[in-house]
Amino acid sequence: MPLDYRRFNGPEDSVSYRRFTEDYTKDYKQFLKELIDENGRRKGGREMDEARTLFARTGMISQAKGSSYIELKRTKVACSVFDPREIVHQNEYSTLGQLYCEVKYAPFSCRGERKALVPDSDERALSVALKKALEPAVCRHLFPNYQIDIFIYILENDGACLPAAINAAGLALSDAAVPMYDIITASSLAISGDKVFVDPTDDEEQLAIRDHEGVNHGVITMSMLPELQQVSDYRQIGSMDADCVLNALSILEKECKKIVPYVQRVLVQNAINSFEQQKKLEAQAKEREEALNAKMEVWKSILNVG
Repeated sequence: MPLDYRRFNGPEDSVSYRRFTEDYTKDYKQFLKELIDENGRRKGGREMDEARTLFARTGMISQAKGSSYIELKRTKVACSVFDPREIVHQNEYSTLGQLYCEVKYAPFSCRGERKALVPDSDERALSVALKKALEPAVCRHLFPNYQIDIFIYILENDGACLPAAINAAGLALSDAAVPMYDIITASSLAISGDKVFVDPTDDEEQLAIRDHEGVNHGVITMSMLPELQQVSDYRQIGSMDADCVLNALSILEKECKKIVPYVQRVLVQNAINSFEQQKKLEAQAKEREEALNAKMEVWKSILNVG
């Protein structure tokens, strides 16, 4: 690529200044000491096998067919699902419906980094992972040659954003009355040597991904259909032996099953609210009809007298 000599050209290869800050130059032991205290508790006061409290609700976006919002402390995700529409620019007929998933970070979602409006590699990778996790859960044979649009907006990222996105998408699909085989739930954990962080934060994920002397290190994310006892997607970053992976799978299976009652409670409450709202609308319509009939009787009496 030719250089523009009319301007000051920087070096072709550069190194971020963050590499020379105190946080970046800390070694593994110092970083681990900041995340775990003397009593074996994590930075936020949680136990190693304790997940963050989950807050979930539906009906966040009025323009969408179904929507949801999930909050895991400082990880906040909103999801919107729209009606099936015909697949455009497709020559061949598809017997299975398709899912179009798009994950987008808010510009202010990540610490120390401002996300651009153009989708980057992380957002595209999350979109692909979300699509692969949701496809086994949706009855795609019921809407052939159609696609459902699913949009995820990450408002704040403090780790485990992919499991939060999968949980939010499953809740929004249920809110939109999309046929599904089962409720889909997801969870993740970070492994760093003999330390296992359930539902890790962003700092714990970075610690597990960093190279160190231990053999087992990385992040595992698993989504499953609890009632069917089927795993819809499994993703691993890092290096782990077989025993470590099997232990992680058993932990993640228990965590995924723990989320199911929360999702069911939200869906049941949503159904109750919908029935109550329907009753109010029917009562208001009946009152308007009675008022209109009474006014019609008054007009009839006036016309008869005249």
